[in-house]
Amino acid sequence: MELYLIRHGQSQNNALATPVGRTKDPSLTEIGLKQAQVLADHLANGDCPDAQWEKRDGYHFDRLYCSAMHRALQTAQPVADALGLQPEVWVDVHEQGGIYLDGDNGKTIGHPGMTRAEILDQFPGYVLPDNVGESGWWNRDFETIGGASGRAVAVAEILVERASQSNERVAIVSHGMFVNLLIKALLNQLPSPASYYHHFNTAMTRIDIGSDGFIILRYLNRINHLTPDLVTQ
Repeated sequence: MELYLIRHGQSQNNALATPVGRTKDPSLTEIGLKQAQVLADHLANGDCPDAQWEKRDGYHFDRLYCSAMHRALQTAQPVADALGLQPEVWVDVHEQGGIYLDGDNGKTIGHPGMTRAEILDQFPGYVLPDNVGESGWWNRDFETIGGASGRAVAVAEILVERASQSNERVAIVSHGMFVNLLIKALLNQLPSPASYYHHFNTAMTRIDIGSDGFIILRYLNRINHLTPDLVTQ
């Protein structure tokens, strides 16, 4: 399996100087929308760093997954349009914490997330799993780092199992902290806060997973598709 991990475009929360004004499920900013479109154009028409030595022309994903968070759904849309793919929502690749806001008492308050009808209204054609329902998909308390680390291990195990059965090119539009935890899980590293695999908005990381489970990190945090004015944290 060729696995491409892609962070979403700049969100409204990413653009904040402080946590004040944070929204529970932020949309992309104007810059984030531009980043997503530039990413899509690059994936469809740009130079793939692997094309020459792999003797192939550009990127050709077989599957495109994204989380159920609004910023990931938005980032996946132009990519799907450019590559002729049908995005599939994979709930378990959402960002650490889930859908939440800080309450007045200092405790976090969980929120539902987008409902099935809301997602299909804004993103018709997306494939939704059964756990995206009409009451939302989150509806839980704040998720700890420990909880997200366990989720990353479970996703990594699914990917390794799929790689043993087929050799696909799979792209996942996810989130900064979760991509960091997923890379550590795939590389069999502890989810220590002493290290972090940083990704700029719409940055790409490629990891190859062999049918025998052997893993190669091809590149990390690649942003060659972005001009300097579109590089954001």
